[in-house]
Amino acid sequence: MHKTKNDLPQENREKIIELLNARLADATDLKSQAKHAHWNVKGIHFFQLHELFDQVATAAEAHIDLIAERATALGGTALGTIRVASQNSSLPEYPLEITEGRDHVDALSNALAGFGKNVRRGIDEADNLEDKDTADLFTEISREIDKLLWFVEAHNQA
Repeated sequence: MHKTKNDLPQENREKIIELLNARLADATDLKSQAKHAHWNVKGIHFFQLHELFDQVATAAEAHIDLIAERATALGGTALGTIRVASQNSSLPEYPLEITEGRDHVDALSNALAGFGKNVRRGIDEADNLEDKDTADLFTEISREIDKLLWFVEAHNQA
């Protein structure tokens, strides 16, 4: 831990930083999965999905920055490398062999839903650790992820 004058108890900050780093791994994985879908999607709706998947990746990148900066603001180290993310992400593995738009929509919606679920759980955990700011950060991310999940899932709904 780095020295800080932040008034949250150190024990709470350590737990929050651990929570933030877990979601940082997930967000980094989500971004890479969205970029994989963006690069590899094929089919009749290529252009719309190509653009949508890039929007998901861009949003994930913004979330990565918010999460990492919060961890360091609390005196921690943001564990944000790809290798750390691959070891610690809780998201489902992305199927690398798919190309069809519907298959990418399904796979990316699984990643978005998993990330959203973990972020919502983080809201309560941060609140229980008396960190309203991290709870608020997770709430902001949760709203955006739910919107993106809606956008992605709409492509496989009748």
